[in-house]
Amino acid sequence: MAESHGGAKGPAAGAHTEADGGHHSGGFPPFESSTYASQLVSLAIFFVLLYVIVSKLALPKVGGAIEARQNKIEGDLTEAQRLKDQSEAALKAYESELASARSRAQAIGNESRDKANAQADAERKALEEQLAAKLAEAEKTIASTRTTAMSNVRGIAADAAGQIVQQLTGIIPDATSVNAAVDASLKG
Repeated sequence: MAESHGGAKGPAAGAHTEADGGHHSGGFPPFESSTYASQLVSLAIFFVLLYVIVSKLALPKVGGAIEARQNKIEGDLTEAQRLKDQSEAALKAYESELASARSRAQAIGNESRDKANAQADAERKALEEQLAAKLAEAEKTIASTRTTAMSNVRGIAADAAGQIVQQLTGIIPDATSVNAAVDASLKG
């Protein structure tokens, strides 16, 4: 049965295992003292290559990107300052226009108030004149009514006095003496 597996028995299989494991016998290769010199040389070569690649290719691109970004930031700051200055100027213009509009509105309000006061004074004077005219007319009417009433009172008083004298004495008194007596009593 062993022959049917390739004809090699025991020692051939062991030789193969020894050949593979033979270079691993010293331990981990980076820690082997026999390979330090070659590792240091290859490390120096790779470091120099990496330094050249980074300094010639990567750093200029990164530096350019940083410089472009710095220029963009400075441009944005300049634009922001310009816009801030414009907004401050617009705000100052707005505030001055607002102050001007307020003063105009106050002037218009004062003018309107003065016109309204003048109109109210004119209407009040006209109304006072109308009331004064009506009062004078009413006083004339009262005076004429008083005069009419007094003349009626005098006539009624004279008639009453004549009736009383006639009732008391039975004699019809003289109209002039009755009128003189009534006039004397009304004055006193």
